Amino acid sequence: MYNCKKCPGYCCSYPIINVTGRDLTRLAKHLGLTEKECEKKHTHAKYGRKRIMRRKADEHYGRICKFFDTTERRCTIYEGRPAICREFPGKGNCGYYDFLKFERAAQNDPKWVATTNHD
Repeated sequence: MYNCKKCPGYCCSYPIINVTGRDLTRLAKHLGLTEKECEKKHTHAKYGRKRIMRRKADEHYGRICKFFDTTERRCTIYEGRPAICREFPGKGNCGYYDFLKFERAAQNDPKWVATTNHD
C-alpha cells in the first residue's frame, strides 16, 4: 500500500471533488462558518446541481483543491474534508501509486532499458 504522506496531492488535483450536504455541514463546522457562507466561499455548482470544491493554481498539476497547502503538499482541512476524500481510493487503487509502480517496474526491466532510447 502506498503511503499518502509521500504523495504530492494527486487525488486533490481531480477536477471534481463533490461536496454533499453532509460534507458542507462538516466543513462549515470545521471552518467556523455557517453552511451558507461555506457554500458560497468554498464551493460552486457545476455539472448540473452538483456542488464541487473550488480550486486554485498549482505548479505541479495546474489546478488543485483550494484547501491543499501547495508548499507542504498536504490537506489543510483534513478533519473537515469531504467524504469522497475520506473514502479515496475506494475499492480501486490510487492512480498515483499505480503510476509509480509502473514507472519503477519499467525502469528496472532489462528488456525495457535495452530497447528504449533515454536521451
